[in-house]
Order: sequence, then C-alpha cells, then structure tokens
Amino acid sequence: MADIKYYDVILKPVITEKSMADTAEKKYTFLVNTEANKSQIKEAVEKMFDGVKVEKVNVMNRDGKTKTRRTAAGIIEGKTAKTKKAIVKLTAESKDIEIYAGL
Repeated sequence: MADIKYYDVILKPVITEKSMADTAEKKYTFLVNTEANKSQIKEAVEKMFDGVKVEKVNVMNRDGKTKTRRTAAGIIEGKTAKTKKAIVKLTAESKDIEIYAGL
C-alpha cells in the first residue's frame, strides 16, 4: 500500500438527506481514498478539522457500476471506478464540523 498523507485521504463530503439527518447524532459521511484504512481516516479528520475528536469510523467499500453502451462494433460493457465511503462518529464533547453547518 502506498504512503498516503492525511490531506489525500478525504476526497469530499457526502451531502444526502440521510447523511444530513445523521449530523444530529454527530455522524459525518465522507468519500475517502480507496487505499485508506480506518486509522488513517480518523487521523485525517482530526487533523483537518480543529477541535474534532473521532470516536468511531465505519467504512463501506462500493464496487463500480456496470455501464453498457452501443457502438458500431456492438455493445461494450465496462465498470465505473470503485469508491469507499466512511461514516465518522465524533465524541460528545467534540466540536461540529463546519462544512455541514450551513446546509
């Protein structure tokens, strides 16, 4: 596995109805690097956001979707890229993450 720096771990936050409802329980959802493990995700969140202490990290590996397209040569099948999603639970005394504050 390649050496991943903390600023390369978190790719972007996931903004959905379910993830926004989970912010009340101090759970935040991020798309992360597919090579990152739980301890690297925890370290990245704590370094990127001031006053944040991570209690638990849950990770989901998602396979790419199968896509088909028609060409003159026939039907071509392919897959989109794999993704990894992390749900980070913060401790009770931890500050909230500001990205989700105005949404």
